[in-house]
Amino acid sequence: MDHQINEEIRDKEVRLISADGEQLGLMSAKAALELAIEKDLDLVKISPNANPPVCKLMDYGKYRFEQAKREKEARKNQRVIEVKEVRMSPSIDVNDFNVKLRNAQKFLADGDRVKVTVRFRGREMAHTNIGERLLMKFAEQCQDIATVDKNPKLDGRHMAMFLSPKTSKTQA
Repeated sequence: MDHQINEEIRDKEVRLISADGEQLGLMSAKAALELAIEKDLDLVKISPNANPPVCKLMDYGKYRFEQAKREKEARKNQRVIEVKEVRMSPSIDVNDFNVKLRNAQKFLADGDRVKVTVRFRGREMAHTNIGERLLMKFAEQCQDIATVDKNPKLDGRHMAMFLSPKTSKTQA
């Protein structure tokens, strides 16, 4: 949000607050600006919708720097959850299944959601129940670290299921 500062403030009368938060009362915008220049500070309109508008004496450059620093810190602390995908076919072998399972468990341990997909080709479409059993077995193997967000659902030639990490466990 951009604030009006110094000469941009065109109101006749403003309520002024000092740099340390003390009420200085009502005065003309011109007098407030002169006071700001005298104290080597900026006059910043912080509440334009009030009647009369509220202005504050502050070092605007320092204020913007502090605000940018706070925003950067907030961005640094937020974690973006990614959706990782694990693809299989209905005729997957046991060892391949275990490799896919380990990868999915690693993704879940890192805090990411996992989309487990089974792709049906040709005549495999007639046996979608095999793919569903495969996905349910996958979910069962991950049940101690994950919860099923969306149960297996057929979408065209793909059957997909979403797993998300359990939040109740504290990661050590």
